[in-house]
Amino acid sequence: MEKILIGKIVNAVGLKGEVKVYNYSDSIAAYENTETLYVDDTAHRVEGARRQKGTVVLKLEGIDDRNDAEKVRGSEIFMREEDLPPLPEGQFYIRDLIGMKVKEAEGEYLGTLTDVISNRAHDIFEIAREDGRKFLIPKVSQFVLNIDKDRREVTVKLIEGLVDL
Repeated sequence: MEKILIGKIVNAVGLKGEVKVYNYSDSIAAYENTETLYVDDTAHRVEGARRQKGTVVLKLEGIDDRNDAEKVRGSEIFMREEDLPPLPEGQFYIRDLIGMKVKEAEGEYLGTLTDVISNRAHDIFEIAREDGRKFLIPKVSQFVLNIDKDRREVTVKLIEGLVDL
């Protein structure tokens, strides 16, 4: 069973054991539609999930008061791979993007996508060149023209000098 990292507990909420989670995705569907989540390596049944000011608040079985919630602060939240919800057309899990080849629209190979930096405005792709240098591309339609999951390839349009920074 492979577990997928989906968030991190950042605080306790209230007195009944709820925890505030920094969500690593755009949706809380993974929390709402899954029976079991893992706090580090420990399985917990999901008793409730809600959105609160850009974060997710969870009530997990076995975390029953503020003291229990404080003990898991800083822990990572995982779910089983088979429980991942399907994504809408054009959206991808970060783990599916890592390792994709990146090329310019004209066909020139630029490097490999090595990281996705999540930002409130938009995601940023980190690209590693064969010579070991790295550069960043904002994941916006002006720069990222196509993501082909089947071919594991990202087609981009660069502004002059971006790769040389």
